Amino acid sequence: MSSAVLRQASVAARAVSRQCAFSTSAVARKDLVQELYIQQLKAYKPPPPPKDAHVGVVKSYSLPPAPQAPSLPADLAGELSAWDAAEPTFAAAAKPAAEGESAGPTGAEQFLAFLEADEPKAEAHH
Repeated sequence: MSSAVLRQASVAARAVSRQCAFSTSAVARKDLVQELYIQQLKAYKPPPPPKDAHVGVVKSYSLPPAPQAPSLPADLAGELSAWDAAEPTFAAAAKPAAEGESAGPTGAEQFLAFLEADEPKAEAHH
């Protein structure tokens, strides 16, 4: 008989523990910090900007001056004849060659000579 009582007590204890662990009514848990934060965000009103807030930030626009049309010189024929009569000067002839430099081809001539040269034969490694 005591075993039957113990069985009924254990079944009743299990039923009670199941009912306590899982409640059927949903309790709304609210995050108080989040609620206060959202409430403060909704209540915030930014201060209105002053009426002269743009002064110093926005520059006034002014049109640039209109370009002038190029004009021909008064004595165009005289200037052209003076230019034709002038001797050309070459920058390479004006500066003396340095002692360390060779008098061989430079620039484009050297590059073309490099391109025309035969390729060195690859050595066989044993």
